Amino acid sequence: MTQEPAITEDVIASHGISPDEYQRILDLMGREPTFTELGVFSAMWNEHCSYKSSKKWLRTLPTEGPQVICGPGENAGIVDIGDGQCVVFKMESHNHPSYIEPYQGAATGMGGILRDVFTMGARPMAAMNALSFGEPDHPKTRQLLNGVVEGIGGYGNCFGVPTVGGEVRFHKAYNGNCLVNAFAAGIAKTDEIFYSAASGVNMPVVYLGAKTGRDGVGGATMASAEFDDTIEEKRPTVQVGDPFTEKRLMEATLELMQTGAVISIQDMGAAGLTCSAVEMGDKGGLGVALDLEKVPVREENMTAYEMMLSESQERMLMVLNPEKEEVAKAVFDKWDLDFAIVGHTIAEDRFILRLNGEVMGDLPLAALSGEAPEYDRPWVETPARPALVNVPEVDMAAALLTIMGSANYSSRAWVWQQYDHMVGADTVVRPGSDAGVVRVHGTEKALAFTSDVTPRYCFANPFEGGKQAVAEAYRNLCATGAKPLATTDNLNFGNPEKPEIMGQFVGCIKGIGEAVAALDMPIVSGNVSLYNETDGTGILPTPTIGAVGIMATLDEMIRIAPDAGDALVLVGETRGHLGQSALLAEVFEREDGDAPHVDLAAERRHGEAVRAAKAAGLITAAHDLSDGGLAVAAAEMALASDQGVTLSGEGAGWFYGEDQARYLLACAPENVAALLAFMEDRDVPAAQVGSFGGPDVVLGDKAVPLTDLRKAHESGLVKVAV
Repeated sequence: MTQEPAITEDVIASHGISPDEYQRILDLMGREPTFTELGVFSAMWNEHCSYKSSKKWLRTLPTEGPQVICGPGENAGIVDIGDGQCVVFKMESHNHPSYIEPYQGAATGMGGILRDVFTMGARPMAAMNALSFGEPDHPKTRQLLNGVVEGIGGYGNCFGVPTVGGEVRFHKAYNGNCLVNAFAAGIAKTDEIFYSAASGVNMPVVYLGAKTGRDGVGGATMASAEFDDTIEEKRPTVQVGDPFTEKRLMEATLELMQTGAVISIQDMGAAGLTCSAVEMGDKGGLGVALDLEKVPVREENMTAYEMMLSESQERMLMVLNPEKEEVAKAVFDKWDLDFAIVGHTIAEDRFILRLNGEVMGDLPLAALSGEAPEYDRPWVETPARPALVNVPEVDMAAALLTIMGSANYSSRAWVWQQYDHMVGADTVVRPGSDAGVVRVHGTEKALAFTSDVTPRYCFANPFEGGKQAVAEAYRNLCATGAKPLATTDNLNFGNPEKPEIMGQFVGCIKGIGEAVAALDMPIVSGNVSLYNETDGTGILPTPTIGAVGIMATLDEMIRIAPDAGDALVLVGETRGHLGQSALLAEVFEREDGDAPHVDLAAERRHGEAVRAAKAAGLITAAHDLSDGGLAVAAAEMALASDQGVTLSGEGAGWFYGEDQARYLLACAPENVAALLAFMEDRDVPAAQVGSFGGPDVVLGDKAVPLTDLRKAHESGLVKVAV
């Protein structure tokens, strides 16, 4: 008889289970759980896996549309792109592991999101990441930045997927909790999609991929708790990745899917074997019985508890067509990967765990998922911010150098040059533009990818901040010439048990929901990461939006670099909103005022007009206006084309205001009148505000040499990292 630790109050608490939740377990089981059973409940009922604080609000998000094949609930979302093809994509966090062990935390975050995509039958085609770090001069920032970027590059480059976009930010709110949000997308045939719901009684349950070790045991539970001064003790909960094994696993899985052997398949991600088996059984209305001595392991004397809660990487679980067992095994033998029948489906609603014939767990399977706690957390609305007052006198030229040379707005080339952004030879627009663009291999189509959020806005005004994150993603796609299709979200917040934090979450969800509905960009997948706090101090609310758009051909693509001598036309209305702006934050170290209001009808009208202007042959380049307003957007276009730009106008609000629904369009001088008339016909405000050419960036009566601007822009991030 295997001896397991006794269940005490301390043991229960160490598993993240509250007294009320433990009573719920007792009521469900009619007895005290074993140590292994407690671990299984802990894995399935923690915040990271059960979404117990967020489910109520996630259900309010628009997730459907004529383009949506599969919305939230599977490994990834699926959107139709025509011609019998679909794009499969998702964004997911690996925040806590990346703070504890930056390289492996980020690397395995990349591995996990790639598995989510190819588990559904899609070959990954693109990746992005959204990274948030503490202050540039904080003692841990350099180590975290270097480790995370190296981990993403080390895994993605070896696996062979181009990283084509993302974002990097720095703020004191992330001093104790960095954020690492990973995005992946792949292409599949619409009639060859694979889902996770098990079907059929007494069907073999097969373990695929790498062996199970003790790395990552309890990782999902760790990711559902705040940090404190015991953080170093959590290092063993971080997984260890092997990208070469992942590459073989992908090829073996995609080959296996062509044999007819796969009934259902599930990535082993958070909570490992526990979560994958329970989810497959629950979605199919079946029970599962596992014989754990058959699980391939790489360490001796592993217990049932360790095998069920290990988060070792590069593993999958499959329900197999028994007639195809030999064919399936031959595929995995060829790729030198483990293939082991570790159990079978059963008709009863039970999750049975045996080790060497001894029953280590016998639980109600559906209850592990369907009976997980669901909380309606108390929340309070974020108070309205007072209007911005006392904006200091601004030296327009000095402000531009400061912003463009800051850690937050300088060139990200140091980051993306460490990623293989050209592997596969289909990348058309590399990182550094509004959106990355990748051809759909073998077709004329291309997909555009972007990731956006402005946490300052979300902190000041969660509702408008949530709207703005979606609106900026929409603008980035439109500025690249892509028709927006759909979105994925990665909702990063602090402790939801605090009403003010839960209020931030609710406000952002309401804003995101309103925006994706208005812009026809339904949420098809996503992830919630809560408890991003250390010693009671939480991060800024950071609901990252990953968005995908489509171009029928590359003729629809709009570049960011204008031609020499082009005129510059500003689309959208400028009121000079400076609340929560980059100007205040970087030049004056202030974060006051309200977030800008987002007019979603105007966003849609203006975005559609920009794409139509490209189709009409009226523009040569485009760029959306966001942080830093007109001055920063024009400077970025100038740097991209290596030519100066002269802007008319005056005042900080004009040059640095962050009003929304705005674009800069470059066009030949002879096309200006036609472009303005084109916009007027569509009820879109537009005016010529400058022209390209010369050696300087000129803001009214102030000038910055382009060479000085480039020097500042290229050195800002490097100073933090090197």
